[in-house]
Amino acid sequence: MTILNYKLYYFLGVGGIGMSALARYFKHYGKTVYGYDKTRSALCMELEKEGIVIHYEENETLVKELFAGYSKEEILIVYTPAVPKDHQEFVFIQSNKYTLQKRSQVLGEITRQFRTIAIAGTHGKTTTTTLVTHILKTAGVNCFAFLGGISQNYKTNLLLGDASDPNAFVVVEADEYDRSFLTLTPYITVITSVDADHLDIYGTAEDMLDTYTQFAGQVKDDGFLIVKKTVDNDLTLNRKRLIYSLNLGTEYCAANIHIREGEFRYDIISPVEAVNRVAIGLPGLHNVENSIAAAAVAQQLGIKGDVINTALRSFKGVKRRFDYHLKTPSLIYIDDYAHHPEELKAAIGSAKQLYPDKKVTGIFQPHLFSRTRDFADGFAESLDLLDECILLEIYPAREKPIEGINSQMLLDKMKLKNKYLVPKEQVIDFLRTHPVEVVMTLGAGDIDGLIEPIETLLREKTELK
Repeated sequence: MTILNYKLYYFLGVGGIGMSALARYFKHYGKTVYGYDKTRSALCMELEKEGIVIHYEENETLVKELFAGYSKEEILIVYTPAVPKDHQEFVFIQSNKYTLQKRSQVLGEITRQFRTIAIAGTHGKTTTTTLVTHILKTAGVNCFAFLGGISQNYKTNLLLGDASDPNAFVVVEADEYDRSFLTLTPYITVITSVDADHLDIYGTAEDMLDTYTQFAGQVKDDGFLIVKKTVDNDLTLNRKRLIYSLNLGTEYCAANIHIREGEFRYDIISPVEAVNRVAIGLPGLHNVENSIAAAAVAQQLGIKGDVINTALRSFKGVKRRFDYHLKTPSLIYIDDYAHHPEELKAAIGSAKQLYPDKKVTGIFQPHLFSRTRDFADGFAESLDLLDECILLEIYPAREKPIEGINSQMLLDKMKLKNKYLVPKEQVIDFLRTHPVEVVMTLGAGDIDGLIEPIETLLREKTELK
């Protein structure tokens, strides 16, 4: 049975960025789509507007009603591993032997009908995936895309192409969590970084690296493996690959990097065709590096340098990736998804580079007790780059608390003088009486619920000045 032959698609955890793209995909093909999520997020509300019915409390009776009128063979349940195994609906679905697949399995099956371009890495994969997609769309290449964020150019995480075309591509963000990316057999694979993460799944950094090596080995024989220089150093790769870096003299790299009119300007060195006088409006040298990887992908598909240049110049970024919500001479507000020490370092470093004479205040919500435990020293070191830090309690997501692991522990490790532990519900009151210049919200939990009220408050502050 092919993945599009079911009649009813039910999503456990529909509000996740990867799950929501799949829900939209099946809705596009005229399927009946229902979902559960524990939080009615902004993304869930968008799905509701698109006709996807979602409920927010575990409800076995409701699920039975939704499934009534369909045979078991007509129903596919898609779930994310973040759903607890004792979840009432999950238990009911398992015990009644409905067809149940992980998100990664479903994505893997969808990609088999296309030539797959998979972007993996502990950081940089969302922006790079979206960059590659934008270049392909600019070049008129027929492609689908399952993105790990909301593209600012297209206002969605799902882009559609013509499935009847045997040469169609699909661009996917290849997620290492729960070894999900091993369901993919890509034509082109990019690996942007392999810093240790998800040790609650892998146990050790070495095991994670072994899994990345396995993923790299799944590239089709006639395809391409493209890896950053540091990745090539960390993985044991036995097949031919293209190597890129920011400026290490690799096959793909940048030259003549400078900032002009608030943009990075540079040339991309390439064994195929140099792409000169590139301009990209994204902050941070890490995004210059991401654009080099995207250009390397495009050139393997025969896309010319002038098209790549046009696409990079028109790229608007990804929601919650150094996302400006306020930009005035007196007050700046930036939101970023950063939830790993290296991501924090990149986001905070970009803000300090852009605003060297302003005070940078970061509001950070740690994500997962296990990640906070495993990288506590790294988090403290990255947060110490701020001028002041407002720390929220840990967002638990799928985890139970771990004794001794909390935000106070993290605060105690920090050397920064101006650091505060503030309950999430008191952040607005804190900011109301606190002088700020550059504000950053940072984290992958439910901190995005603060974006709108912070923006409203800061706009009021600018009007009072």
